[in-house]
Amino acid sequence: MLEKLTHDDFLKWLHQKYELHHNGATLELQITECRTLPYPGSKGAARTPFAVIFRGPLQPVLPQRIYRLECKPDGGSAGPLEIFIVPVGPDAVGMRYEAVFS
Repeated sequence: MLEKLTHDDFLKWLHQKYELHHNGATLELQITECRTLPYPGSKGAARTPFAVIFRGPLQPVLPQRIYRLECKPDGGSAGPLEIFIVPVGPDAVGMRYEAVFS
């Protein structure tokens, strides 16, 4: 499923909220940004590489790894997604995480 998603799919879900379960706690992450990447990717690739930024609470800071993100009931995304996210640092509101798709 993930290999078929594109930049345009995530743009439709901008500001969509997801639940992530980690160490017995449920955290809320929100898609705050989606951008194409400047490099072309593999020759013959089915999609343009892109990055998605999620924002979560400042604490706890999640280590980089694959997490299952479940769409909150008020959303309309593709359903549960298992995505490798990497913490990229806080902003004024919360901790930001990046997922890169090539």
